[in-house]
Amino acid sequence: MAVLKTLFKWIVLPIVALLIVVSLGLAATGNAYIFRGLQLTYLKGEATANIDDYIDFDNRTIRAKDPITWEKDANFEQVKLTPTLQSALDTDETVAFAIIKDGKLMYENYWQGYGSDSHTNSFSIAKSVVTMLYLKAVEDGYIGSIDEPITRWLPEYADSQYAQRCTLADLSAMTSGYDWTEDYYFPINPTAESYYGHDLVKQMVSRDFVEPCGGQFEYSSGDTQMLGIALSRALEAHGYTISSYLQEKFWQPLGMQGDAYWSLDGAENIEKVYCCLNASALDFAKFGQLLLNGGEWQGEQLLSKEHVNFMITPNTAAFPDGQAPIYGHSVWTDMDSPIPFYAMLGHLGQRVLVLPEENIVIVRLGKQKGKPVPIEGFHLEPDLGQYVTEVKAMIDELTVE
Repeated sequence: MAVLKTLFKWIVLPIVALLIVVSLGLAATGNAYIFRGLQLTYLKGEATANIDDYIDFDNRTIRAKDPITWEKDANFEQVKLTPTLQSALDTDETVAFAIIKDGKLMYENYWQGYGSDSHTNSFSIAKSVVTMLYLKAVEDGYIGSIDEPITRWLPEYADSQYAQRCTLADLSAMTSGYDWTEDYYFPINPTAESYYGHDLVKQMVSRDFVEPCGGQFEYSSGDTQMLGIALSRALEAHGYTISSYLQEKFWQPLGMQGDAYWSLDGAENIEKVYCCLNASALDFAKFGQLLLNGGEWQGEQLLSKEHVNFMITPNTAAFPDGQAPIYGHSVWTDMDSPIPFYAMLGHLGQRVLVLPEENIVIVRLGKQKGKPVPIEGFHLEPDLGQYVTEVKAMIDELTVE
């Protein structure tokens, strides 16, 4: 008993005291969100956010209505993956892979217990969806123009030197100069706080714009969330949340096969629009197809072709001479590669790839990013070049046969 008392006094009590001090320190510095982050990552055996974590957050539901099933291509049963692609998908923790060619489903497969109705986290694929919604709000007259000053919807920055000159298009292009650190693993940074914190709007508007807008591209989830706050305020006067607007303008008109869930901040005030739209692989594919179609879906123009081109055209002014322009407005671009494509990309290898010259959409979802050997001539992440190259080889082989 004496030994136990000694251990308690000299080991347990100091540890408890240290934990109390650390807890108070984190709370005093506004970093209490770290506890929730630790609970939802490390204590679950994860090193970062994961594709199934929407169940840990409050969500708004985007309801499906009158589902439109993808028509299968005549070659659906005959399509074979190349050995290289098959090996990659079997070993890089892919959970879903699908190929759409000429608007028809050519290939579909799932791994690790996932299926056609599984909901997984889009991560930054959602950024492209948010920009579609902001452009649709322009078309509906809820936002004045694509270049509307951000201070119209973010009056907190009326006296900010740099924000006064910033437009909504600077946010979608990620050229705003907003103060942000993009990091998915280190626990003390604004990205982690936005994911696990309580009041996302309060966090965002407490940060300033620190550089002139319209400069060089710098990837920032903060830019998209600021765009989301502006969009949310523009829609609120017309009775919409971001989720209900998505439901009415895109989700139901596209005939999505299932409901989607958009995770909210801790205060349940706003969607985490820079990420966290949870849906199935074939429903994500329809966003790629919509862009490929120039905003048209089964005879209805859901988004103007002009606005689609605004998204998918590389923003060359944001990149120095000699550097490949790899971003438009919330869409990644590699139009100078051997097989030109643009893409909606997310953390841990979530991909919607659009090959306009081949009329192909590729969807890959997974638990980690593939890391193949880079292919010469491609400028984005190596797995993208591999998916694009191998899928084209598959299609070419079918054509020969």
